[in-house]
Amino acid sequence: MLNDLLFQRAQQSPDAVFVHVDDRQITFDDMAQMVCAATVRLRHAGICAGDKVAMICGNRPGFLSAWFALTELGAVCVPLNTGLRGDSMRYTLTQSESKAILIDEDLVGQKQADLDTLDQRLPQYVIDASYENRPGHRMERDQARVTLQPSDTNSILYTSGTTGLPKGAMLPHSAYREAGIDMVESLGLAPSDRIMVFLPLFHANPQMYAVASTLTVGASMILIRHFSASRFFDDARRYGATGFTYVGTVLSIIEKTYPGEVRDHKIGWCVGGGAPLRVWKEITGRFGIEVRELYGMTETGGWVTMNTVNTSRLGSVGPERKSVKVRILDEAGQTLPAGQKGEIVGLSQTGDQFFTGYWNNPKATAETLRDGWLHTGDRGWMDGDGYLYFDGRLKELIRRAGEMISPVEIEQQLLKHEAVADCAVVGIPDEILGEDIMAYVVARAPVDASDLRDFLKDRLGDYMVPRYYGFIEQIPKTETQKIKRHEVVKVACEKIDTKR
Repeated sequence: MLNDLLFQRAQQSPDAVFVHVDDRQITFDDMAQMVCAATVRLRHAGICAGDKVAMICGNRPGFLSAWFALTELGAVCVPLNTGLRGDSMRYTLTQSESKAILIDEDLVGQKQADLDTLDQRLPQYVIDASYENRPGHRMERDQARVTLQPSDTNSILYTSGTTGLPKGAMLPHSAYREAGIDMVESLGLAPSDRIMVFLPLFHANPQMYAVASTLTVGASMILIRHFSASRFFDDARRYGATGFTYVGTVLSIIEKTYPGEVRDHKIGWCVGGGAPLRVWKEITGRFGIEVRELYGMTETGGWVTMNTVNTSRLGSVGPERKSVKVRILDEAGQTLPAGQKGEIVGLSQTGDQFFTGYWNNPKATAETLRDGWLHTGDRGWMDGDGYLYFDGRLKELIRRAGEMISPVEIEQQLLKHEAVADCAVVGIPDEILGEDIMAYVVARAPVDASDLRDFLKDRLGDYMVPRYYGFIEQIPKTETQKIKRHEVVKVACEKIDTKR
């Protein structure tokens, strides 16, 4: 269990720094004491083993102490996206059957109106300074704490998806423990590493890639409250960061923000998914940062393939993770040979690495987990050496005149235009073709839709070039910078037809 690792670190290296945040250094012993105090506080509040407890909290130390304290009690943490509001928040709180809410003191004012409209009012407990400071007297870990099994649920993380209601992926304690072990080995981490975390802690990415690995090897975590491209390298220098976790859009933003070489830092690596090939090359070439691109999702306990310190291939998402088997299937469920594209499916050969199912959603669980294999709904292919290549979400693929087209591929090319700051490509209904293609563009300089079309015609097959364009101020995205395609199509703008 991650909690056991925390208390072991506190005993073995009490003064070693666990978290750097703002101007503070929180040692492993500090965090262990904060967890002891939070455990007593939550027990007195009536939190019991098996209770689902929602947590609405930003990137602050209190997130960690509250999360660990819930585990000490045998409760299940339900960390919610801090951007949720209205029906989405009410649905998640109700569907998860949360018995109480832990809420960041900085978010109470923003969320209270929505929380007040719940059919059943839930007890609320504020995460404030009391969760982030050592107690006034030394406390011992409760020896009567609940005994947990590796397969017991640690947290329920709600996946955003492009359509439909969110699903609560149940992640067992074993998934976190295995993630820490495998990530340390894959990255070659040491206690001297300092992992910078600016993605929201309520997501699997920082939980699996940073928190779990930091506790496993005894390294430090740098907790940044909000991502800022303009402060990125300043923060890295200030805290002596050696690596960070990412999503692809973050790397693209960093690459565009710093057009020249930047090498006066200690960052040697970054780990995550979704890095465009061009951006990958620039991040490594200009900044000296090795990109450890991987493929995974919340349900896979973080990842199934990864470019490691020992096995890496530019443009791929790496070979299979230890104890994970990956196959590519056709529409009939048959395994495809190397080089052919189909659905990516994965199998945890030990049974310890993946999620155990969707909370209160047996239908979705059965659709995703079939005979032990996790069906990702993503498309890809394997090369002859066992490296996986990602080719987009199956549900996001655009079917135009019978051709299956990845919007991601078009977006990567469109972003190369100097006038394009951001973009999103979607399929729109067409009576003849089935679907046609529309590109929503955030422009950094005046540009005509016809110019963008001509630009893409030199880089893509004709069948992939968008016919329609719309100029908007911002692309709707999640907190981890994934495009909300179902929201993009709702943005009002002029639909420019470039057909000639």
